[in-house]
Amino acid sequence: MKIALCQIDATVGDFAGNSRRILEFAHRAAAQGAALAVFPELALCGYPPEDLLSSQGFLRAHDAALHELAANLPPGIDVLVGCVAENAAAGSRGGRPLHNAVALLDDGLAQVVARKCLLPTYDVFDESRYFEPWTTPETNLVRLHGRRIGIVICEDSWNDELFWDRRNYPIDPVERVVRAGAELVVNLSASPWSRGKETFRHRMVAAAAARHGVPMLFVNMVGGDVALQFDGGSLAVKPEGIAFQPVVFAETLQVVDTEAPWTQQPQAQPIEAMHHAAIVQGIRAYVQKFGFRSVVVGLSGGIDSALVATLAVDALGPANVAGIGMPSTYSSDHSVEDAERLAQNLGIEFHVLPIAPLQQAFAAVLRPVLGKAPAGVTEENLQSRARGTLLMAFANQRGHLVLTTGNKSECAVGYCTIYGDTNGALAPIADLYKTEVWALARWLNRAGERIPARSIDKAPSAELRPGQLDSDSLPPYPQLDPVLHCLIEERLSVEATAQRTGMARARVAELFARVQAAEWKRHQYPPTLKVSERCWSGRRMPVAHKYREQ
Repeated sequence: MKIALCQIDATVGDFAGNSRRILEFAHRAAAQGAALAVFPELALCGYPPEDLLSSQGFLRAHDAALHELAANLPPGIDVLVGCVAENAAAGSRGGRPLHNAVALLDDGLAQVVARKCLLPTYDVFDESRYFEPWTTPETNLVRLHGRRIGIVICEDSWNDELFWDRRNYPIDPVERVVRAGAELVVNLSASPWSRGKETFRHRMVAAAAARHGVPMLFVNMVGGDVALQFDGGSLAVKPEGIAFQPVVFAETLQVVDTEAPWTQQPQAQPIEAMHHAAIVQGIRAYVQKFGFRSVVVGLSGGIDSALVATLAVDALGPANVAGIGMPSTYSSDHSVEDAERLAQNLGIEFHVLPIAPLQQAFAAVLRPVLGKAPAGVTEENLQSRARGTLLMAFANQRGHLVLTTGNKSECAVGYCTIYGDTNGALAPIADLYKTEVWALARWLNRAGERIPARSIDKAPSAELRPGQLDSDSLPPYPQLDPVLHCLIEERLSVEATAQRTGMARARVAELFARVQAAEWKRHQYPPTLKVSERCWSGRRMPVAHKYREQ
């Protein structure tokens, strides 16, 4: 049996656009001889639809699109597509009104043939808010072309007791559908990417194929939805190998023959390549899906702004990226030089707007109420906020979006200015630690200089006072980042972090206190492109709390 795995980019609420995409891929699949085309989880309405599912108008539009799609499919091919379905039992027995479901489109008709059993509520997920879990996974079977196909939806595959040390749910839907007679299992997913996710998914799907002795097909969403980046990476797995190399961060259609040998092994990509692909996709999707075309970046001559500008060029093209250097009385000569060289390397528009006159104006206006010119942190923050104001003015006048340039290390400990360098519509690298920023910059320079070498090699500095270095108030980033990784990603205690990293316990405790104290800033930060398992949107800490680890 030939099955087409249709890895598409679906936009939430774009029923017309999503339907066109599905029809286009269905025609391509039919032309390549596929008997069945499979699309991702909730491909018709986009993922995650969130509170749109509470709108009756949205649900009516969904159902109309589903039936219209079924009526317009090419002849000779069946389609499995992720959709929303009514929970018929909700009226009599209670429960959520909807199911996360799969419809079979065949002969002009749409029939719901499977419903999601395991509803994630961790990380960025909140599916129990909207959907009722299906409790009889063995009924998620459909017979097509003489084959019994088991259908599971995303999380349904993530609970194999032989794969996980600790399971989140009491049942394993894959095991149930195989026990009910499935000869192959298809998983329709909208699984967002984070570091190592593509490798982990292959291990998990391969373990299920080996355990149950049936082919496993995994069809995943691709594209960006604000913070979430869907990588695709669809798979066709048998115990002896895969049918094709997964394609990541791009739409693709792969037709597989279930009777043919699948013997390839997946080829891993460098993490820097994955970071680059995820962030470039995220910038492009965010800008375009909000109806914009271009962005502006404040260029300090440092590594963070240089990396953001380079990623923006890769996402949007140099004609749609502008850079602005905003030197103060404390800025070094090389800061403007490095910013200008970056702009030349990238071929982007570049302007220099000195903020010294603004510093003087602020001092004059505030002197009557402060009794003297602003000093210390007040003066430093005013510089950052002056730059933020200039960026926003330029963006408003030109129709750009401002990209925020902060990294995860600085944001985690509050080394940023609210309403200043945190200004912006999107924070592309705020889920990359500083050491990862350097690694990605060097990877981007692998074929020649794009980011000036001095921007990479110079000691990090905000240049808000004479001779200032980040290391004046923070440990060097190669020491800081492992500590933050332990505290944030692994959620280790202060004691365990000190033992793991070798940093003095008192210093770790001080850094942890800074992380906790900066929580209110994190909640005001722009949307951050998720590349880790503990990104801003998936790290749910109370903003105001008084717990402190003893």
